Amino acid sequence: MEYLNRDRPDLLPGAPAQAPAGAAGQVPHGTTIVALSYTDGIVMAGDRRATMGNVIASRRIEKVFETDRFSVVGIAGAAGVAIDIAKLFRVELEHYEKIEGTRLSLDGKANRLASMIRANLALAMQGMSVVPLFAGFDTLAETGRIFSFDITGGLYEEVEHHSIGSGSPYARGALKKLWQPDMDATAAVRVAVEALYDAADDDTATGGPDAVRQLWPVVYTVDAAGAHRVEEPILAGMATEIIAARTASGKEA
Repeated sequence: MEYLNRDRPDLLPGAPAQAPAGAAGQVPHGTTIVALSYTDGIVMAGDRRATMGNVIASRRIEKVFETDRFSVVGIAGAAGVAIDIAKLFRVELEHYEKIEGTRLSLDGKANRLASMIRANLALAMQGMSVVPLFAGFDTLAETGRIFSFDITGGLYEEVEHHSIGSGSPYARGALKKLWQPDMDATAAVRVAVEALYDAADDDTATGGPDAVRQLWPVVYTVDAAGAHRVEEPILAGMATEIIAARTASGKEA
Protein backbone atom coordinates (compact mmCIF):
# COMPACT_ATOMS: atom_id res chain seq x y z
CA MET A 1 0.00 0.00 0.00
CA GLU A 2 2.81 2.41 0.86
CA TYR A 3 4.56 1.62 -2.42
CA LEU A 4 1.36 2.17 -4.42
CA ASN A 5 0.56 5.36 -2.56
CA ARG A 6 4.01 6.68 -3.38
CA ASP A 7 4.49 5.52 -6.98
CA ARG A 8 1.17 4.37 -8.50
CA PRO A 9 -1.81 5.83 -6.58
CA ASP A 10 -3.93 5.39 -9.72
CA LEU A 11 -3.89 1.59 -9.13
CA LEU A 12 -5.54 1.82 -5.74
CA PRO A 13 -9.28 1.01 -5.41
CA GLY A 14 -11.42 4.13 -5.71
CA ALA A 15 -8.72 6.13 -7.47
CA PRO A 16 -10.06 8.64 -10.01
CA ALA A 17 -9.89 7.59 -13.65
CA GLN A 18 -6.77 8.69 -15.49
CA ALA A 19 -6.59 9.42 -19.18
CA PRO A 20 -3.44 8.46 -21.11
CA ALA A 21 -1.08 11.32 -21.90
CA GLY A 22 -2.18 13.09 -25.06
CA ALA A 23 -5.55 11.34 -25.12
CA ALA A 24 -7.50 14.60 -25.10
CA GLY A 25 -6.29 15.48 -28.60
CA GLN A 26 -7.47 12.10 -29.94
CA VAL A 27 -11.04 12.44 -28.65
CA PRO A 28 -13.86 14.06 -30.69
CA HIS A 29 -14.98 17.38 -29.21
CA GLY A 30 -18.35 19.00 -29.74
CA THR A 31 -19.26 22.68 -30.08
CA THR A 32 -21.28 25.09 -30.23
CA ILE A 33 -24.44 25.45 -28.08
CA VAL A 34 -26.67 28.51 -27.73
CA ALA A 35 -29.68 29.14 -25.50
CA LEU A 36 -31.99 32.12 -25.25
CA SER A 37 -35.23 33.03 -23.59
CA TYR A 38 -38.43 34.23 -25.26
CA THR A 39 -41.80 35.32 -23.92
CA ASP A 40 -43.11 31.81 -23.20
CA GLY A 41 -39.97 29.78 -22.52
CA ILE A 42 -36.49 29.03 -23.87
CA VAL A 43 -34.79 27.84 -27.06
CA MET A 44 -31.63 25.73 -27.14
CA ALA A 45 -29.72 24.89 -30.31
CA GLY A 46 -26.51 23.11 -31.24
CA ASP A 47 -24.59 22.59 -34.46
CA ARG A 48 -23.85 19.08 -35.78
CA ARG A 49 -20.04 19.05 -36.04
CA ALA A 50 -17.52 17.23 -33.83
CA THR A 51 -13.80 17.79 -34.37
CA MET A 52 -10.66 15.89 -33.44
CA GLY A 53 -7.78 18.30 -33.72
CA ASN A 54 -7.92 19.67 -37.26
CA VAL A 55 -10.09 16.79 -38.50
CA ILE A 56 -13.90 16.72 -38.69
CA ALA A 57 -14.72 13.60 -36.65
CA SER A 58 -18.47 13.74 -37.30
CA ARG A 59 -20.86 15.93 -39.25
CA ARG A 60 -24.01 14.43 -37.72
CA ILE A 61 -23.45 14.43 -33.96
CA GLU A 62 -26.34 15.62 -31.80
CA LYS A 63 -25.37 17.78 -28.82
CA VAL A 64 -28.76 18.88 -27.48
CA PHE A 65 -30.88 16.37 -25.56
CA GLU A 66 -34.31 16.43 -23.97
CA THR A 67 -33.71 15.44 -20.34
CA ASP A 68 -37.34 15.39 -19.25
CA ARG A 69 -40.62 17.01 -20.25
CA PHE A 70 -39.58 20.50 -19.15
CA SER A 71 -35.79 20.65 -19.60
CA VAL A 72 -33.01 20.19 -22.14
CA VAL A 73 -29.23 20.03 -21.95
CA GLY A 74 -26.56 20.89 -24.52
CA ILE A 75 -23.01 19.61 -24.27
CA ALA A 76 -19.61 20.90 -25.36
CA GLY A 77 -16.23 19.29 -24.78
CA ALA A 78 -15.12 15.64 -24.98
CA ALA A 79 -18.04 14.22 -26.94
CA GLY A 80 -18.09 10.64 -25.61
CA VAL A 81 -17.91 11.66 -21.96
CA ALA A 82 -20.41 14.49 -22.49
CA ILE A 83 -23.00 12.29 -24.19
CA ASP A 84 -22.68 9.66 -21.44
CA ILE A 85 -23.22 12.32 -18.77
CA ALA A 86 -26.26 13.67 -20.63
CA LYS A 87 -27.79 10.20 -20.93
CA LEU A 88 -27.07 9.34 -17.29
CA PHE A 89 -28.59 12.66 -16.23
CA ARG A 90 -31.77 11.86 -18.13
CA VAL A 91 -31.99 8.41 -16.51
CA GLU A 92 -31.48 9.89 -13.05
CA LEU A 93 -34.32 12.36 -13.57
CA GLU A 94 -36.61 9.53 -14.74
CA HIS A 95 -35.58 7.45 -11.73
CA TYR A 96 -36.28 10.30 -9.30
CA GLU A 97 -39.72 10.88 -10.81
CA LYS A 98 -40.65 7.19 -10.55
CA ILE A 99 -39.39 6.84 -6.98
CA GLU A 100 -40.73 10.13 -5.58
CA GLY A 101 -43.85 10.39 -7.72
CA THR A 102 -43.02 14.00 -8.63
CA ARG A 103 -40.54 15.89 -10.79
CA LEU A 104 -37.38 17.41 -9.38
CA SER A 105 -37.47 21.21 -9.39
CA LEU A 106 -35.50 23.00 -12.09
CA ASP A 107 -33.01 24.21 -9.48
CA GLY A 108 -32.67 20.64 -8.21
CA LYS A 109 -31.96 19.38 -11.73
CA ALA A 110 -29.29 22.03 -12.25
CA ASN A 111 -27.64 21.18 -8.91
CA ARG A 112 -27.61 17.47 -9.74
CA LEU A 113 -25.98 18.13 -13.11
CA ALA A 114 -23.39 20.33 -11.38
CA SER A 115 -22.43 17.46 -9.07
CA MET A 116 -22.03 15.13 -12.07
CA ILE A 117 -19.69 17.61 -13.76
CA ARG A 118 -17.73 17.96 -10.51
CA ALA A 119 -17.24 14.18 -10.42
CA ASN A 120 -15.51 14.41 -13.81
CA LEU A 121 -12.94 16.91 -12.55
CA ALA A 122 -10.00 14.47 -12.64
CA LEU A 123 -10.49 13.84 -16.36
CA ALA A 124 -11.26 17.51 -16.99
CA MET A 125 -7.86 18.50 -15.61
CA GLN A 126 -6.29 16.21 -18.23
CA GLY A 127 -8.16 17.84 -21.10
CA MET A 128 -11.22 15.56 -21.15
CA SER A 129 -13.51 18.35 -19.99
CA VAL A 130 -17.29 18.50 -20.32
CA VAL A 131 -19.15 21.81 -20.14
CA PRO A 132 -22.94 21.61 -20.39
CA LEU A 133 -25.59 24.26 -20.88
CA PHE A 134 -28.86 23.45 -19.11
CA ALA A 135 -32.22 25.15 -19.61
CA GLY A 136 -35.87 24.52 -19.01
CA PHE A 137 -39.26 25.85 -18.07
CA ASP A 138 -39.69 26.43 -14.34
CA THR A 139 -43.26 25.28 -13.67
CA LEU A 140 -43.24 26.99 -10.25
CA ALA A 141 -42.06 30.40 -11.44
CA GLU A 142 -43.74 29.89 -14.85
CA THR A 143 -40.74 31.15 -16.80
CA GLY A 144 -37.82 29.83 -18.84
CA ARG A 145 -34.40 29.71 -17.16
CA ILE A 146 -30.85 29.05 -18.37
CA PHE A 147 -27.92 27.62 -16.35
CA SER A 148 -24.24 27.44 -17.28
CA PHE A 149 -21.41 25.50 -15.61
CA ASP A 150 -17.63 25.43 -15.41
CA ILE A 151 -15.42 22.31 -15.38
CA THR A 152 -15.34 22.27 -11.55
CA GLY A 153 -19.12 21.99 -11.34
CA GLY A 154 -19.67 25.68 -10.66
CA LEU A 155 -23.30 26.61 -11.39
CA TYR A 156 -24.43 29.99 -12.72
CA GLU A 157 -27.84 31.21 -13.81
CA GLU A 158 -27.76 33.24 -17.02
CA VAL A 159 -30.13 36.02 -18.03
CA GLU A 160 -31.64 36.38 -21.51
CA HIS A 161 -29.14 34.23 -23.46
CA HIS A 162 -25.85 32.33 -23.30
CA SER A 163 -23.52 30.24 -25.44
CA ILE A 164 -20.75 27.68 -24.83
CA GLY A 165 -18.10 26.02 -26.97
CA SER A 166 -15.31 27.27 -29.19
CA GLY A 167 -17.74 29.25 -31.35
CA SER A 168 -19.39 30.91 -28.36
CA PRO A 169 -17.65 34.33 -28.66
CA TYR A 170 -19.12 34.78 -32.16
CA ALA A 171 -22.51 33.31 -31.22
CA ARG A 172 -22.76 35.62 -28.20
CA GLY A 173 -22.06 38.63 -30.39
CA ALA A 174 -24.97 37.63 -32.63
CA LEU A 175 -27.25 36.97 -29.66
CA LYS A 176 -26.51 40.41 -28.18
CA LYS A 177 -27.54 42.11 -31.41
CA LEU A 178 -30.53 39.94 -32.34
CA TRP A 179 -32.17 39.01 -29.03
CA GLN A 180 -35.35 40.90 -28.07
CA PRO A 181 -37.34 40.45 -24.83
CA ASP A 182 -40.71 40.20 -26.59
CA MET A 183 -39.81 37.51 -29.14
CA ASP A 184 -42.10 34.58 -29.84
CA ALA A 185 -40.87 31.01 -30.33
CA THR A 186 -40.46 31.31 -34.11
CA ALA A 187 -38.37 34.48 -33.83
CA ALA A 188 -36.25 32.95 -31.06
CA VAL A 189 -35.53 29.83 -33.14
CA ARG A 190 -34.46 32.01 -36.05
CA VAL A 191 -32.11 34.00 -33.78
CA ALA A 192 -30.58 30.73 -32.51
CA VAL A 193 -30.00 29.48 -36.06
CA GLU A 194 -28.47 32.82 -37.09
CA ALA A 195 -26.17 32.82 -34.03
CA LEU A 196 -24.89 29.35 -34.97
CA TYR A 197 -24.41 30.54 -38.55
CA ASP A 198 -22.25 33.42 -37.29
CA ALA A 199 -20.25 31.02 -35.10
CA ALA A 200 -19.64 28.67 -38.04
CA ASP A 201 -18.50 31.60 -40.17
CA ASP A 202 -15.53 32.29 -37.86
CA ASP A 203 -14.94 29.03 -35.97
CA THR A 204 -13.78 25.97 -37.91
CA ALA A 205 -14.98 23.62 -35.15
CA THR A 206 -18.60 24.77 -35.61
CA GLY A 207 -20.59 23.34 -38.47
CA GLY A 208 -22.93 25.60 -40.42
CA PRO A 209 -26.13 24.61 -42.25
CA ASP A 210 -25.28 21.96 -44.86
CA ALA A 211 -27.76 22.06 -47.73
CA VAL A 212 -25.87 19.38 -49.70
CA ARG A 213 -26.16 16.78 -46.92
CA GLN A 214 -29.42 18.25 -45.61
CA LEU A 215 -27.93 18.77 -42.14
CA TRP A 216 -29.43 21.42 -39.89
CA PRO A 217 -28.90 22.36 -36.23
CA VAL A 218 -30.66 20.47 -33.44
CA VAL A 219 -33.11 22.94 -31.90
CA TYR A 220 -35.51 22.54 -28.97
CA THR A 221 -38.12 24.89 -27.56
CA VAL A 222 -39.33 24.43 -23.97
CA ASP A 223 -42.42 26.13 -22.59
CA ALA A 224 -45.45 25.36 -20.41
CA ALA A 225 -46.49 22.66 -22.88
CA GLY A 226 -43.13 20.88 -22.56
CA ALA A 227 -40.03 20.34 -24.69
CA HIS A 228 -40.45 20.17 -28.44
CA ARG A 229 -37.84 19.48 -31.12
CA VAL A 230 -38.14 21.87 -34.04
CA GLU A 231 -38.73 19.95 -37.26
CA GLU A 232 -35.98 19.91 -39.89
CA PRO A 233 -38.09 21.37 -42.75
CA ILE A 234 -38.68 24.47 -40.60
CA LEU A 235 -34.96 24.78 -39.86
CA ALA A 236 -34.10 24.23 -43.52
CA GLY A 237 -36.43 27.07 -44.51
CA MET A 238 -34.94 29.42 -41.92
CA ALA A 239 -31.36 28.57 -42.90
CA THR A 240 -32.18 29.10 -46.59
CA GLU A 241 -33.72 32.50 -45.82
CA ILE A 242 -30.70 33.56 -43.76
CA ILE A 243 -28.26 32.52 -46.50
CA ALA A 244 -30.36 34.30 -49.17
CA ALA A 245 -30.56 37.49 -47.10
CA ARG A 246 -26.80 37.55 -46.49
CA THR A 247 -26.07 36.78 -50.13
CA ALA A 248 -28.27 39.67 -51.21
CA SER A 249 -26.62 41.96 -48.66
CA GLY A 250 -23.19 41.01 -49.95
CA LYS A 251 -24.17 41.77 -53.55
CA GLU A 252 -25.59 45.15 -52.56
CA ALA A 253 -22.38 46.01 -50.72
